[in-house]
Amino acid sequence: MIELKLSQGAKPGKGGILPQDKITKEISQIRGITMDRDCISPNSHSAFSNTSEMIDFIEFLADLSGLPIGIKSAVGESEFWQVLAKTMKKRTAGPDFITIDGGEGGTGAAPLFFADHMSLPFKIGFKRVYTIFKEYNLNNDITWIGSAKLGFPDRAIVSFAMGCDLINIAREAMLSIGCIQAQQCHTGHCPTGVATHNKWLQRGLNIESKSKRCTQFIKGLRKEILQLSHACGYEHPCQFTGQDIELSSGINLFNPLEKVLEYEKVHVPCNSMEKLIQN
Repeated sequence: MIELKLSQGAKPGKGGILPQDKITKEISQIRGITMDRDCISPNSHSAFSNTSEMIDFIEFLADLSGLPIGIKSAVGESEFWQVLAKTMKKRTAGPDFITIDGGEGGTGAAPLFFADHMSLPFKIGFKRVYTIFKEYNLNNDITWIGSAKLGFPDRAIVSFAMGCDLINIAREAMLSIGCIQAQQCHTGHCPTGVATHNKWLQRGLNIESKSKRCTQFIKGLRKEILQLSHACGYEHPCQFTGQDIELSSGINLFNPLEKVLEYEKVHVPCNSMEKLIQN
């Protein structure tokens, strides 16, 4: 699959920065950039400037590659999503999947004030976008992916109950291979060897050992998610609905997730679930 990143949780509206010190000869050749200056990624795509052009580009990539094409975005205002859903309904074209990134996630290389204050938290952002596509009866034509500190069984299940089909995990996977959140990513001096091109520091990252640790984390997370699902009488976590989860809304006050979200996720029939499980 190919994902077009429109924005991300920690720094919506701001392009990425690859410092000059971290640009190796190999990176320079692969990305077609010079080694004598920082690589400043733009905060918008040059291939399109509006929703219709974006859909044209998505369809072009789909025809060219034969792969599913989707978009990833943090959520702020809702107008873009209204226009996108309306245009997709009219043209019967557009992204195959949509990844919603929450403001609580994101890279440690983002400016602190962006990470702290920009873009909506995952639950709010996903609710707004999913509700819009539900109004246009498009929510079941799209694969929904959640992203924002969802690498814990309870958080993952809440995202599935909200309507996610998949989740992205970054922070927890990084920790499993040795990241200590030293916040030295941008300097090239990561003390654990995870985010550096320094050969001496890279020696601290034992690939054989860390790959097994990462594998065990993913297996453990999957096992715990399935255990919770089975304990609730389900075969698959995507069968959770908003009626299965209650959220605290005050002292001794709890409301079903469905009531908090103000929408009902369409329940996937069991025969479809069996196909998902087999895949």
